[in-house]
Amino acid sequence: MLGTSSEDGRAIQREAERVVNEVAQGLRTLDDGTTWFSALSVAGRQAVLQEVAGYAMQAHITTADGRTGVARSGVKPTANPSVMICMDPPRYWFSALPADEHVKAFRVLVSVFSVADTRRRQVSCKGTCGHAWHSLLPSVERS
Repeated sequence: MLGTSSEDGRAIQREAERVVNEVAQGLRTLDDGTTWFSALSVAGRQAVLQEVAGYAMQAHITTADGRTGVARSGVKPTANPSVMICMDPPRYWFSALPADEHVKAFRVLVSVFSVADTRRRQVSCKGTCGHAWHSLLPSVERS
């Protein structure tokens, strides 16, 4: 498990970026991403939740993205993370949730990000995108 040193924090950020974008692009399952996330320390999970909340903000999620993502996440629509992401405007302080809600928060955030990012790749970035994370190739080896 990774701790909270600055080196570990950067490693978690890089790994989170890869894992989350692989899930968003269908190169990794949400369950596989959740397994990776669950193996992190509490501090690591908090850092990842903060990172993924930032991705969701940058993707300009909509209320419709929130509802669709929650439905895909497997998390009840009445769970705290589901309610937070579907608010108008969405609430992004998932890292402040109790540790027993981290997995639900991760599933919701990644699912909603996936919906919003797919929309953006198909509309805003179609044919003109220079974002490296929108051009991932399937990994041969999974960690």
